[in-house]
Amino acid sequence: MTLTRSYLHHGGTVPLLHETVDDTFRRTATAHADREAVVSLHQDRRLTYRELDALVERVSRALVAMGVARGDRVGIWGVNTIEWLALELATARVGALLVNINPAYRLSELRHALRLAQINFVFLMPSFRSSDYLGMIRQLVPEAEGPSEAGDSTRLDAHLFPHLRGLVVYDPADINRRERFAPRIPAWAEFLDASQSVTPEAMNNRRDELDPDDPINIQFTSGTTGFPKAVVLSHFNIVNNARFIALAMRMTERDRLCVPVPFYHCFGMVVSNLVCVATGACLVIPGDHFEAGATLHAIADERCSIIHGVPTMFAAELDHPDFPSLDLSSLRTGIMAGAPCPPELMHRVREVMGCRDILIGYGQTEASPIATLTLPDDSVERRLRTVGRPIEHQECKIVDTATGRTLPIDEQGEVCIRGYNTMRGYYAQPDETSRTIDTAGWLHTGDLGTMDADGYIAITGRLKDMIIRGGENIYPAEIEAFYFEHPDIEQAAVFGVPHEKLGEEVAMWVHPRNGATLDPQALREWAKGKIAHFKIPAQVWIVSEFPMTVTGKIQKRRMADAVVRWREAGGEQAPLPVEQYAPKADAPKQPATAV
Repeated sequence: MTLTRSYLHHGGTVPLLHETVDDTFRRTATAHADREAVVSLHQDRRLTYRELDALVERVSRALVAMGVARGDRVGIWGVNTIEWLALELATARVGALLVNINPAYRLSELRHALRLAQINFVFLMPSFRSSDYLGMIRQLVPEAEGPSEAGDSTRLDAHLFPHLRGLVVYDPADINRRERFAPRIPAWAEFLDASQSVTPEAMNNRRDELDPDDPINIQFTSGTTGFPKAVVLSHFNIVNNARFIALAMRMTERDRLCVPVPFYHCFGMVVSNLVCVATGACLVIPGDHFEAGATLHAIADERCSIIHGVPTMFAAELDHPDFPSLDLSSLRTGIMAGAPCPPELMHRVREVMGCRDILIGYGQTEASPIATLTLPDDSVERRLRTVGRPIEHQECKIVDTATGRTLPIDEQGEVCIRGYNTMRGYYAQPDETSRTIDTAGWLHTGDLGTMDADGYIAITGRLKDMIIRGGENIYPAEIEAFYFEHPDIEQAAVFGVPHEKLGEEVAMWVHPRNGATLDPQALREWAKGKIAHFKIPAQVWIVSEFPMTVTGKIQKRRMADAVVRWREAGGEQAPLPVEQYAPKADAPKQPATAV
């Protein structure tokens, strides 16, 4: 079928499943009981599906004993561990909503998350690197330090968070600890001990209450501008999204998936964790956070056949000094998503890393998260230049940003999607929901793109990233793709900065390839005659690093803020150092009610 308008409905070759996460997990655990389910290398632990199911059952009963009811919100604040995975599956088993809390959050962001999602229980690690999770919780919830009361020694009556009823700390370095972290904060082992009080009949009754359309997960959007919103996803959303992602990768129980992306993000939780649960494949956790060397060694030592990551992760792996000495021949496929993939990087992943069937995915948390994928049979050109076609059972269209009219093929507009994977909405934010999902059920992504005659989507930028220079609309992704062709550029990020006469002008940060020396003016000269003059960056900075989110997304707002601060400090022209003026972390607006 050849399209004339930018609309495609991808019908399915297999039907949608109307089942819960736990239905999927139980079926897999029964069929593949003796296969390895998860290998956590930094914890030096391995579990078969039988053992993982037993752990999930114990955690589920402990949740019920703790008073977790169907529909309660259970927050998890920590990095990639077996306990995180067990809580993901256990909350689904008891019908609670798992609330994924970003490990990078600080006090104000945690406060916002607790209030917005009305979190009832929080499971947290004591600390990680410079993040003192326990200290922040103690500061926000001083009631945790209060004396225990007979019969209800862990119950909280938090003045600032009336919904919050319980806290549990799990310490991966001492998972069997029973000593409490505070009078009302039990350790993981004490929490698990309570599972003995819950009968199998009580668990069966809880399971019978569940429905696949129940909300089961709250994920906060990345929050690169201001405080994040809370995306609500259902069993139906994520079970089916994981299933069709697995089908696209031709994944089976024989595969081993290396997952360096964080679990708190939809990429880790659904695209990695749940695709293994859906197929019986083994989940390999190389570390508690991303480290290129640990990821490469995990692939080689565990003979992983699948690797996931964002483009910056793949670039770091390819440039790691251990890369040439490791045997990565077990790799066959994977997914690169989360940010635009430069064609040169895609070429290196296929030809140098040997991951020939690597797929490019596009989506967002609001889409559970994958909306489009390339497929192994797609041509190299398709995988280099597009993010594929809509996944099964989904509609996609490109609309005029001013009128909402569906555009002819190859015309740029906003990408809109509709289907089983569309979120339930933003928790407790109906106005924000209605601004994102229109009355016809279309999810407006905020991304700009085009659709060709065969239904393949190319992402060209973000509506909010668009630079308006003297009336000219400029899309950073186009300029970045152009500069990625430069042989000495590892990464380029283009963004707008204020200009007194033009409104905005184009600025660019560039990270050179290993050992390369770049000159800002030479990079501007290199572009002359190849792209329109108004698209050539007015100023270029050669930098050693970009400000990133935990998931590896470049934070352009912080780059623009750095340029403004640099100017205020007396900077007049590149390449004077500018990174030092980048904020070390997001500084979002304070919520209306603050501690």
